[in-house]
Amino acid sequence: MSDKQSIKLDDEQIAELREIFRSFDRNNDGSLTQLELGSLLRSLGLKPSPDQLESLIMKADTNSNGLVEFSEFVALVEPELVSAKCPYTEDQLRQLFRMFDRDGNGFITAAELAHSMAKLGHALTAEELTGMIREADTDGDGRINFQEFSQAITSAAFDNSWA
Repeated sequence: MSDKQSIKLDDEQIAELREIFRSFDRNNDGSLTQLELGSLLRSLGLKPSPDQLESLIMKADTNSNGLVEFSEFVALVEPELVSAKCPYTEDQLRQLFRMFDRDGNGFITAAELAHSMAKLGHALTAEELTGMIREADTDGDGRINFQEFSQAITSAAFDNSWA
């Protein structure tokens, strides 16, 4: 798992990229012009200069048609996303998870999260607590399993990397 090369984007990330790509592909022709790519990057908080955009397109445009198709877009952003994907190893995540999972049953409950956050000096309001659980609890069972925990930690680290 720790081998960076073997990490690929998961289906959810690909679907997210496809959604982003589609929303900027104004004429729905399955490719982005320099203008469309520029808008997309600016929406992500990046500010590429015209020269940077030009060289980005040249780098991405593997079929040399002057446009960036979805597969070229994925190839362009994948190395960035994968390297930013998770600053923690699976072992570090498991260790962290165990700190929160106080009774060791494989789930983090709201009470365990509240207790652990308070111990870390981050007392949470009831609203913050429910918000954190709701955001991380993707299967809706009211508690956080390891996979949900990893996803939440990874996406938090990922969000911060673009800030």
